[in-house]
Amino acid sequence: MPLVLLIRHGLTEHTGKRLTGWTPGVHLSKVGREQADGLVTRLGDLPVGAIYSSPLERCMETAKPLAAARKLRVRPAKNAGEVRYGDWTGRPLAQLARTKLWKTVQQNPSNARFPNGESLLEVQERAVGAIESIAATHPKEIVAVFSHGDPIRLLVAHYAGIHADLFQRLVIAPASVSAIAVTLGNESGVGRPYIIRVNDTGTLSDLAPARKKGRR
Repeated sequence: MPLVLLIRHGLTEHTGKRLTGWTPGVHLSKVGREQADGLVTRLGDLPVGAIYSSPLERCMETAKPLAAARKLRVRPAKNAGEVRYGDWTGRPLAQLARTKLWKTVQQNPSNARFPNGESLLEVQERAVGAIESIAATHPKEIVAVFSHGDPIRLLVAHYAGIHADLFQRLVIAPASVSAIAVTLGNESGVGRPYIIRVNDTGTLSDLAPARKKGRR
């Protein structure tokens, strides 16, 4: 039974501010590079047998330190790539939050299609297809797949049996690791994946209340 590690890319200067989507040339920030380096220690002695990544720079850069440490090449996985946000690409999140479509994305995402882009159900379908193909290629290995927040949330929702309309309840932080054991069709318990970790950042610091600006 393959174990798939779904790893979100590290922080960029745009994370949480702007919807970068498939915009080329978006690289990790200093903190993001530190997060990528930290994954090598966090994954410890796990015998990762293969590494796949969304072709976008921020994912490939997050995968690079682990690949170097394990002497593995990073294989591109286009279908594990970011949502194609269409006309929303590059726009500030604060601006998008005032649109009618934003409400649909948050409350009824299974009906959401981005203008001149994908629907979230299409993203889920292609991402699941990518993971199933990778799992079938590595039936007895641990595989790391570097991807993006929304595709990973949609993947976790699928394997947990959660309706896509509820995927926004899941949190997938930058550089987090979610681990799913994928049951292949020729094994007993067909269709019963096992979710072993979700949004593991190796720290509890994200649970601390945010400090107000100006307070020391």
